[in-house]
Amino acid sequence: MPNISDLTLISRVVIMKDNRAFDQLVIKYQSVIRRFFLYQTLGDKDLSDDLAQETFIKAYTNIASFNNLADFSTWLIRISYNVFYDYCRSQKPTESINKQEIDKPIQSESNQFEKQIDIYRALKSLKEEERTCISLFYMNDLSIEKIAAITHFPTGTVKSHLSRGKEKMAAWLKNNGYER
Repeated sequence: MPNISDLTLISRVVIMKDNRAFDQLVIKYQSVIRRFFLYQTLGDKDLSDDLAQETFIKAYTNIASFNNLADFSTWLIRISYNVFYDYCRSQKPTESINKQEIDKPIQSESNQFEKQIDIYRALKSLKEEERTCISLFYMNDLSIEKIAAITHFPTGTVKSHLSRGKEKMAAWLKNNGYER
């Protein structure tokens, strides 16, 4: 099947209630959304998958409100951002992140896996806003303008969060045996 534009798929979903068109949108964007949640949840794959599923449910139920003022991907990541913060607000303050789960020693044969765990630990040292900006910019490869549209932060604030987050992560990694 030829590559169909997002707007065509969205139109088919809204006008014809074409679930297969929405399936194509899910297939196209699921890895981006899951990756966003994976970094936001510091590697919790099950929670990431649950939040991604909730994102696509909300996107489906609200797709008629998509007004094409931004790219569909930006609209979808904005929904993801809201889903994540709704999840954070729903958690009791003492349950935010189980420190023992994150910090317990992990035995791994793969050096790459160990590095990934260290990235999650470095991300854990960031404030939520910094972690969001870092994951959207570096892991999801979004522009500062798109991040500003998603988070509703001014572009200068996004740049500040990126700068501070990058410095904190670099310091954490350096203190834990990584060189620049």
